[in-house]
Amino acid sequence: MPQTTLPETYRTADWAEQYRDRYPLANRWAAGYGAIEHDLVTQMRVFELADRLVLEHGEDWRERLFDQLYALDRVANAGMWLVVHEVYANAVYTDGRDLQAEDFKTKPEGHTGGSLNMVPAYVGYLGANAITAETRSWLMGQGHCVSAIDSVNLLVDNLLGVHAERYRQHDGESKLTDAGLTRYVQDFYSYQLNDQGKQASPLGSHVNPHTAGGIAEGGYLGFAQLEYVHMPLPGETLVTFLSDGAFEEQRGSDWVPRWWRDQDCGNALPIMINNGRRIDQRSTMAQKGGTEWFQQHLELNHFDPIVIDGRDPAAFVWLILEMETRLAAETEAIALDEATYPANLPYGIAVADKGAGFFNAGENLAHNLPLGGNPHQDAEMAQLFNEHTRKLWVPLAELESAIAQLQTHEQQQRPQEKDHPLVHRQVSLSEVPEPEYRSIAGDRANPDTWQTAQPMQAVDAQFLATVKANPQLRPRVGNPDEMKSNRLQQTLDYLKFRVTEPEDGIPETLDGAVITALNEEAIACAALANKGGISLIASYEAFAAKMHGAMRQEIIFTKHRQELGIDNGWLSIPLVLTSHTWENGKNEQSHQDPMMAEAMLNEASDVSRVLFAADYNSARALTHQAYQTHGQFWSMVVPKRDVADLLTPEETAQLLDQGALRLDWAGYEPDRAELILTAIGSYQLEEVLKASQRMRDRQLPHSVVYMLEPGRFRIPRDAGELAHVTAAETVQSLYPANVLARIFVTHTRPAPMLGTLQSLHTGFRQTRCLGFVNQGGTLDKDGMLFINRCTWAHIVAEVAQITGALLEEWFSPPECDALHGRTAPHGILI
Repeated sequence: MPQTTLPETYRTADWAEQYRDRYPLANRWAAGYGAIEHDLVTQMRVFELADRLVLEHGEDWRERLFDQLYALDRVANAGMWLVVHEVYANAVYTDGRDLQAEDFKTKPEGHTGGSLNMVPAYVGYLGANAITAETRSWLMGQGHCVSAIDSVNLLVDNLLGVHAERYRQHDGESKLTDAGLTRYVQDFYSYQLNDQGKQASPLGSHVNPHTAGGIAEGGYLGFAQLEYVHMPLPGETLVTFLSDGAFEEQRGSDWVPRWWRDQDCGNALPIMINNGRRIDQRSTMAQKGGTEWFQQHLELNHFDPIVIDGRDPAAFVWLILEMETRLAAETEAIALDEATYPANLPYGIAVADKGAGFFNAGENLAHNLPLGGNPHQDAEMAQLFNEHTRKLWVPLAELESAIAQLQTHEQQQRPQEKDHPLVHRQVSLSEVPEPEYRSIAGDRANPDTWQTAQPMQAVDAQFLATVKANPQLRPRVGNPDEMKSNRLQQTLDYLKFRVTEPEDGIPETLDGAVITALNEEAIACAALANKGGISLIASYEAFAAKMHGAMRQEIIFTKHRQELGIDNGWLSIPLVLTSHTWENGKNEQSHQDPMMAEAMLNEASDVSRVLFAADYNSARALTHQAYQTHGQFWSMVVPKRDVADLLTPEETAQLLDQGALRLDWAGYEPDRAELILTAIGSYQLEEVLKASQRMRDRQLPHSVVYMLEPGRFRIPRDAGELAHVTAAETVQSLYPANVLARIFVTHTRPAPMLGTLQSLHTGFRQTRCLGFVNQGGTLDKDGMLFINRCTWAHIVAEVAQITGALLEEWFSPPECDALHGRTAPHGILI
């Protein structure tokens, strides 16, 4: 593996030898332990750190440091020992005896190599906290390395309830036992279901809410590197562990120095675990030139790279403290006008063979099952396992003594790492500005009298009013481009683009809160990460689909926390989908895609709420309500062009409360309805009302329903959705069981919406759904509606078919010709 080299600024090897001779505790630590060795560079860095701590705090800090580092070696070895057992063993013996064939799993599983690399990193993080009496936050991008986190947490008794009860509690006392550790390894990839038909094991293949201190699953590689800079608030420190494999997964992490500002960001400390391998081959970084290439890349992007020995927990301790020192110095230089933004942010590169500490380190096999065979069936593999774990085993008494060195939280009066600052966000508005609604004039059932407004301007006004009323909350707007085009002009003028060199005449500033880049994943992550503040994501609807992976990971983790009864206390985050399918004809069919709303409807409806604004007032009410809820993601489909003002404030409130509303001012004798027309989307509502007018002229009793939130009318799939769906009595009032004829006109594709609304489906003969059928091009709104068969005329045609009437009874000959494609529809149907 590449070795760290001795910088010219460091003292000589003779000096290090004299240091060891002078300080026995330093010499004791420098000898290493088990699989951990301390190279000369690490020793000299640690010795200089010790001298600095003594100068700052007193001589007793030297003993404190080396006692901690000595303990870390033992905890790290034990952590790696337990990780390997978790993969292969079906039994754990703290006396270190060799395992026999029956002690091994019949089917081993686990991401061994990455987890082994993460053990020294996480142990070093714990050590840095204990040494400085500060509980920093942590984030791990490579969630499949959860075994490292869970194993070390188990050893040091940093556990949440279920893990503590299953793996450490014995006779009411928390201790390490063979029985608890055996249950722990047996739970790993057990695939068992409990009596309730749920996953029995609280362990996962990735970080989950049972993982003490976990705040992200890390299953979708690359998003942690986009989020970490936006996570900590001023005064907080976040240590983020990244992987060189994920570096090539999501672009955008290079921009971190563009976004970091001392005024509104906490300490963001990225550490790359550089083991040079993905699953089946070397990483692209390794193929390009390895650590040296990566250092040059970082320097070009305003990072300050620091290379360490990634096999040594002491190196991580030194790195974390060194990064904080350098970041403070950089901040001071900027404050004194001796440097400028973008700041040169420290960036750790921890170099280690993949799977260092165990058999086949650095080989492809190290990724998953390094032995290359099953020790349950192969005696040679069993011998290899025993031989290599023996090097990692720590006698229980010695291990417990080392663990005690890390259990300093009570005397240091700091929280355990399971309760680090980013875990329990509790954010609420101090002031809730009331929406300024538009008055409704004219006959709403008559399209000739409609007044219009732009719903995106309602989002703009209400969001900005909320931000101004709550200056204590850090705002973040994720925007891939087109703030002005998307009618967020007031927000942009007030919050401004965040740039390092503002351009005259453009709403740009160093400390702007609008994060803009032509990378949907990166800007979505800027808002998703800001759980200590107030956030908004706004995007062209078609391109929001590229955010789906990041959004889904957040939804899943949030849902799992909710199911465990963990409070998600951060403000809900709206994703505003605008310049949408029906109004974005100038940019061709690539810009016409409702997929994001459809995808978000597939997720848990009580966490992933999909809402279709009908008009200005409903868009304003949605924005007002979103920030009074917590732990949800609101996908709001909002027009940016003029649409009719149709809903009063009172109707809007009822619509939000119920998820849908019967519009009693529309329809014809709705209490005697023979047919129900349902609109889902603003342009769809306009067409439904036009169709209703013709049906009213023919005196066909029917009702008109506007559905704001389809997810509240689905057949619930779990307890959370059951609590979120609209009450049965309300559903019955909107969709009486005796009215079987139903037509839905939706913003989305018809099939996904009908699937969501399965409970309202009365069979094809009576239920129809119109929506986007993948037709598009360079067209205006009317053209888009027509070629997707969603105009008022197509709705009426469906009514005729359901009721058994002839088209000629409903349409004039020119209208029939246009409807059948014999005549252009302009001036006739549109």
